[in-house]
Amino acid sequence: MATTSMASQGFYQRLQQLPPVAQQAFMAALCERLLPNYALYQEATGQGNYAGLRAVLDLVWEHLKVKNAKIDFEKQAEKLAECEPPAADDSFGARRALEAVVALAALLDTLQGEAPGAVLEVSRTSRGGVRAFIELTEGEDDAAALALLVRDHPLMEDENDFQDAVLEAVSQPLERETLKQVQRLGRNDGVSNLGLSLE
Repeated sequence: MATTSMASQGFYQRLQQLPPVAQQAFMAALCERLLPNYALYQEATGQGNYAGLRAVLDLVWEHLKVKNAKIDFEKQAEKLAECEPPAADDSFGARRALEAVVALAALLDTLQGEAPGAVLEVSRTSRGGVRAFIELTEGEDDAAALALLVRDHPLMEDENDFQDAVLEAVSQPLERETLKQVQRLGRNDGVSNLGLSLE
């Protein structure tokens, strides 16, 4: 187990040492991969505003790719808050949809000023959703067995590999083409961090 925590220690350190724009690109890619969970929640319940979320994230990408793009991120944060699932809905789907909103809100915080912990929050939010999904689907009650199950689960391995790949991608000089690749990576062919898609 020590090796995993050492590896993640190195991962989180590298993440925090990235320049702000690279951290923002990392978070935007993770938000891309959380969005299908929100879309599925909206499709299943009729609640939510996927188009609103999509529009906010598209503006973030525009800001990253287009020098001097003038975007009022305070206003976008207000729009985003309206996309939260109803507080009374404590279903699994609502919690995963909320993760997409929370991650995007953390990203907007960094675009409005200092938010030093935001990049770690988004990374952990995405991993936390995967962990919750594994716990829900595996039905293992023993905590130690569950921890091992989560660690070695294909979905968690996929999540870790994905975040590693995004970290590598944003560690390059972020030209417009690189950012397009990071965005494609995040979109992950429409498959979310839980292995779900609208298709």
